[in-house]
Amino acid sequence: MKIHGLQKMTLLDYPGKVACTVFLGGCDFRCPFCHNFELACGIAPPVMEEDELFAFLEKRRGLLDGVAVTGGEPCLRSDLPRFLERIRRMGYSVKLDTNGTSPDVVDALITDGLVSYVAMDIKNSPEKYAMTAGVPAVDLDAINRSIALLMRGRVDYEFRTTVIDELHEAADFHAIGRWIAGAPRYFLQPFTDRDTVPTRGYHAPSRERMQAYLAIVSGTLPAAEIRGMD
Repeated sequence: MKIHGLQKMTLLDYPGKVACTVFLGGCDFRCPFCHNFELACGIAPPVMEEDELFAFLEKRRGLLDGVAVTGGEPCLRSDLPRFLERIRRMGYSVKLDTNGTSPDVVDALITDGLVSYVAMDIKNSPEKYAMTAGVPAVDLDAINRSIALLMRGRVDYEFRTTVIDELHEAADFHAIGRWIAGAPRYFLQPFTDRDTVPTRGYHAPSRERMQAYLAIVSGTLPAAEIRGMD
């Protein structure tokens, strides 16, 4: 496994855990607001080999509780199960970030006990999904299967949406609220601009608009929260 990035410690990426975050390259989406676009589209080179990562994890035993694995889209990597199994054998808990396009992979990882927490992005309402993901079409059946899989409750999970003023409106959150109704954790995250974002000119909604979107989804998602707003 080629490692494309490592954040050595985080208190934010894995709820309730002191963790590190491992970045894997490659993604089947081209979200125009992506913070890791060069990594996702394969331009960024790996920063280390797998053995170097595991040497780091060996040194951090007793200091870190978990490993958050993100991308890109980790589920595209054929060696992901073996990689996660090696992490789990070291005693670490694993959180997986996914866009939901590989439900069979997520199902197998849950069944085999290789992940303890899954965070799945809900990019937008179904009608605007492909536009927001930056691709000509999205297999919404796969997204629906991933949603249903997580909502069975076999593993701790969350859904989350990065909210962009130019891409989201109230009708989208009515649709999302119906789509994932009853989910125990849903987070609205305001967009943050960075130099790595491929499309310029996007903005976070105002605090008032974020609160309005939260009020919309709270009808079907009473535990919904805004995360990452100053």
